[in-house]
Amino acid sequence: MASQCSLSTLFPVQSQLDCDLDEATTRQGKENLVYQYLSKLDEEEDLKIPDFQTGLEWLNTEGPLSLNKELAGKVVLLDFFTYCCINCMHILPDLHQLEHEHSVKDGLVIVGVHSAKFPNEKVLDNIRSAVLRYDICHPVVNDSEACLWHELEVSCWPTLVLLGPRGNLLFSLVGEGHRDKLKLFTDVALRYYGEKGLLKAHAVGIKLYRDSLPPSVLSFPGKVAIDDSRKRLAIADTGHHRILLVTVTGQLEHVIGGPESGRQDGDLSKASFNSPQGVAIKGDTVYVADTENHLIRKIDLSERRVSTLAGVGTQGTDKEGGAVGPEQPISSPWDVTLGSAGADEDNVLWIAMAGTHQIWALFLADGKLPKGSESKAGTCIRWAGSGSEENRNNSYPHKAAFAQPSGLALAPEEPWSCLYVADSESSTIRTLALKDGAVKLLVGGERDPMNLFAFGDVDGKGVDAKLQHPLGVAWAPEQSLLYVADSYNHKIKLVDPKTKQCSTLAGTGEAGETLGPEFDKSCFNEPGGVCVGGSGKLLFVADTNNHQIKVLDLASKTVSLFPVSMDCTDTVPSKPTGPAKAPTLPKSAPRKEMPAVVVSAGQTLVMSVTLSLPEGTRLTEEAPSCWALSAEGNEWLLGGQVITGDIIDVSKPISITAKLPAVIKDSNSNPSLTLGVWAYYCMEKGNACMMKAASFIQPLQISANAVDGDVTLSFAHTF
Repeated sequence: MASQCSLSTLFPVQSQLDCDLDEATTRQGKENLVYQYLSKLDEEEDLKIPDFQTGLEWLNTEGPLSLNKELAGKVVLLDFFTYCCINCMHILPDLHQLEHEHSVKDGLVIVGVHSAKFPNEKVLDNIRSAVLRYDICHPVVNDSEACLWHELEVSCWPTLVLLGPRGNLLFSLVGEGHRDKLKLFTDVALRYYGEKGLLKAHAVGIKLYRDSLPPSVLSFPGKVAIDDSRKRLAIADTGHHRILLVTVTGQLEHVIGGPESGRQDGDLSKASFNSPQGVAIKGDTVYVADTENHLIRKIDLSERRVSTLAGVGTQGTDKEGGAVGPEQPISSPWDVTLGSAGADEDNVLWIAMAGTHQIWALFLADGKLPKGSESKAGTCIRWAGSGSEENRNNSYPHKAAFAQPSGLALAPEEPWSCLYVADSESSTIRTLALKDGAVKLLVGGERDPMNLFAFGDVDGKGVDAKLQHPLGVAWAPEQSLLYVADSYNHKIKLVDPKTKQCSTLAGTGEAGETLGPEFDKSCFNEPGGVCVGGSGKLLFVADTNNHQIKVLDLASKTVSLFPVSMDCTDTVPSKPTGPAKAPTLPKSAPRKEMPAVVVSAGQTLVMSVTLSLPEGTRLTEEAPSCWALSAEGNEWLLGGQVITGDIIDVSKPISITAKLPAVIKDSNSNPSLTLGVWAYYCMEKGNACMMKAASFIQPLQISANAVDGDVTLSFAHTF
């Protein structure tokens, strides 16, 4: 008889195994210990966990999963996570590695159990965006009320729970840094239950959400920076793993990296990044927080080269530093800003080191520091933060503590002379004095350093103001004001450091993408970065989940979409993206089945497509409206290709041609073509933009007899 249990039931059982594993010296010895442990568990009563509640929302699956049905006969790894948590992000490469080594047919299924910290993280659309952002390819369930979390008595993020094929509890791992033990437990469990004949090879019905999306110009842009003197923006196009250099009018100058992740220095045409976030730009130099590569990179546009300034390419655990940059391990740098630590101008690159909850300094040149000490070029050191995840202010920088600092802004002139820090997990804005290193609260949070749950959406003064996971800050020296990307409140806020008053500048508080003639009617979706340009007149916002850069005109109080033209002036060749692939259409997209037409081998199909937009709208020029012609299941019809093209004008029909193969494989078959169209369009006055899709299914009746002339087909759709 199996009994339902919690992790507290497992702790005394697993603790002895953990001690024995610490003493074992060989891989074979460790495997034997785990195998014996599983044998003993089987001799005792099953520690069976409760099944998922019915009615929960699932992602990356064809429907809900159950431990008693779809997951029965599988070794199941539950990853209890919340998408804001840097520690949860750190174990994703471990999960990707397991998925690479073991397929569902092998008997392993990973399920992400999303148990939210912030209210914003309970919303399915926001979790869906995070699943795309982090390239999560396994099933994810939105346990919004943390029911399974409480049932199992999980206490922190991340927690990994490994289950046997009967839904029986085997192991648990708390926190990050358990890659070897996780692999050991999983490998042995699969072998043990495989030998017992208890594993089943059935499919689970995984359907990745990413496959249903059309292409976009930007993908989850994390940060944006400006060089006003050169009238140039640097955009971290995080989801495309690249950096864009764009004029303030939207003309693309350079594309560096992408579309796939990588880690390569050298010529601009060959360099690659992995989910870059922070960018800082001055002249022809761009500094990049290459977050998931755990590197600080430098783009030299004049030399047309990318180099590594700090980091070794893997996550580090060092919380002190002191080595020369490329020899110094670092952890998840999230933002960078250029400044000084003493009298020298721009001799330091300040780093928000989210992975170790600290602020670091990378010295770009030799120079003097406060209190007479010296800096050596290339050295990378911890500047503030103990490394503990807390909201602790202190006059001594090494005794202060941050909680996932994610945004930086420098105010170098007196009387400010400080770094502003968006400390995301404590939902605060903090100050770090450049002169003495003192860390103080500016707005948000509360005074208890251990409380990381003091969040909300309240305008007010100092600790009375409330934010929700802010990710970006920008200093406006012209007005001596601070702008804040209050990410999970979907707002842009304004802070006066002199009075510590925090107020809403733009955003309704609801996720959306509406462009408003007034700030309070505009919408954002988890904006991650901000920068001030135009001599303090413009605020650029990386509207992350909307895949857009927006511009706030601070004089007219209007919000507009920043256009990014993909006609690049740079001579860097575009990176190959592989064969064209037709994105899966959204479920809501209408599908029109056309009457069958008779065709024969070698014939040319000429398709005329007429699209009509709603009255008062126009195609969004900077967005990727497109069409794709495919023949799923009968790829031979189009030579194994998907034919694609851009839609740039709907005032006249779109003409598409496709030639059938000279030899028909099966004249008795009745294949069909699918023509999908995706249109991005906006209201003429710029009040709102949207994307709509539709498809046409064209059945073909293959004739053995040659048919003269081209076959003309007509399609029409009104959005």
